[in-house]
Formats: sequence, C-alpha cells, structure tokens
Amino acid sequence: MTDPATIEIASGQLSATLNPLGAELTHLRDAEDRELMTDADPAFWTGHAPLLFPIVGRLAGDRYRLDGKEYALPQHGFARRQPFALIEHGKTRAVFRLTDNDATRAVYPFAFTLDAAYSLTEATLAIDVTATNCDDRPMPASFGFHPAFAWPLPFGRPRESHRILFAQPEPGGLAPIIPGGLIGAEPLPSPVHGRELHLHDDLFARDALVWNTPASDRLRYDGGSGPGLELGFAGMPKLGIWTKPGARFVCVEPWHGIADPQGFDGEIWDKPGMLRFEPGEARSFSMQVTLAD
Repeated sequence: MTDPATIEIASGQLSATLNPLGAELTHLRDAEDRELMTDADPAFWTGHAPLLFPIVGRLAGDRYRLDGKEYALPQHGFARRQPFALIEHGKTRAVFRLTDNDATRAVYPFAFTLDAAYSLTEATLAIDVTATNCDDRPMPASFGFHPAFAWPLPFGRPRESHRILFAQPEPGGLAPIIPGGLIGAEPLPSPVHGRELHLHDDLFARDALVWNTPASDRLRYDGGSGPGLELGFAGMPKLGIWTKPGARFVCVEPWHGIADPQGFDGEIWDKPGMLRFEPGEARSFSMQVTLAD
C-alpha cells in the first residue's frame, strides 16, 4: 500500500514513488509493476535512495572545523532526514525544496536551498539536484546520490548472475574504507575484470567499493542477460558501490565528495571533494536511470 504522504509520478514505462522526507525515491516500478528498488528490509538497511548533502561519507570524529569552530555532522549530512517542501507536481515530474532552518543552521551555518527534481520520460528517470548558496559568504558543500536497486532484479535471473558493466575498463585501485568509515592510505586492487564487476557478497565484507577517479560516467546493472538498468552520472567524479552481505539490494552511488582521509584534521575547505559555492552560486548534480532491454 502506498503511503498517502508520498508523491507519485508515472510515464507509460515507469512509475516512481517519492517521499518528501529527504525528497527520497522509495519505489521505481516497471509497466508490469515490478519493483526495481530495495525492499528496505530493516535487518539490513531501511534506506532507499537518500540524497547526501552537505557532505558525502563520514567526517573524522563526525565533526568538521570552519573558521576556528567545530560543528557536528553525521555521515552523509542532514538532507536525508529533513522534510522537503513540494514545489511542483505533475503527472511525470515532481520538484522538492529544502531551505535552511534552525536545525540545519545549528550544524551548518549557511543559508541555502537544495532543489531535487524527478522527471520520467518513457523508460528513463532523471534526477537533477541543485544546491544554491543563499548566503553572503562562500559556502563549502558536497553532494552524492545513494540509490539502492533490487538485487536480484525482478526479471528471473538469479542473484549470483548479477553484474555491473562499466562503460570503460576500470583497472584503477579502490580507495579503502577503514574501520570508522574513513578513507585509508593504501589503495586496494580493482575487482573489475575489464569492464565487468561480478557481484557477490564477499566484495562488501569490508564495506563499500569506492572509486576515487572512475574512468566511466555510465554503467549497466543487470542479471548477466535480459533487462537491466543503465545509469548515467556525467559530472560526478567519484563512485561507490555498496551493500550488506546477504541483503537484497545493491547501491550504485555517484558522488561529488568523499569521506575524510585517515588522519585528516584540516578545515572543511581542505576536505577532499569539497566544493566552494560563492554567494549566489548554484550547481547542479544529475543522474539518469533507464530501464533497458
């Protein structure tokens, strides 16, 4: 049953359910009403597709420094736990907005807006998120997507046959996540064979796979044959792939930002992946998900 507080959009080939809490995509279904997203089993993870702002990943000690002061921020920031206002809703498109408030300013002392637009065109869902600095001083921020797709997909292929097929070969090493969620110093060897990453639980025994500089800005997720999901994320320079062993989802996460490196103790401006928004400046971050044969 659909939550009456959620928002629905649909094309002839896809339908999407959106929750104003976090402006989060909670369901993506095909024309036969087959679910393409996570089942959100609380035994593993109850998220669906949180929006990561104003940081991606974890801060050292869950704190950052700005102009000589310290502020606390949880992993991936606060946007995913904030109610967004619905500012546009049509049959195939919905737009949500988060504006700074007392709770956000207590941990992130900037005036901003964060607009999340979801649009369906035939078999493609486009997600476009725009952050705007509404303050009179420069604003540091990062942004990331975190969608969790069904593993296995609902097309009859077994879980063990599923894969990620990158647009380009990915021989580069991975950024290791160490206990505590920070980035370690020694890269890990790539688990990708040419362009293909065969998915299995052992890949995620140590946490997410993180590419600091992936060669690809497109990939396909499928069951080895048959229908799959094609993702495009041009302009997002980092990528995470994550699940919890045994869970029925896999997250494919384009990011513009990353967790603190081990030992980092600088100001937030020096954090890897951090963007500088000048007063009045807006930047957009986009990804597309296409159901393809």
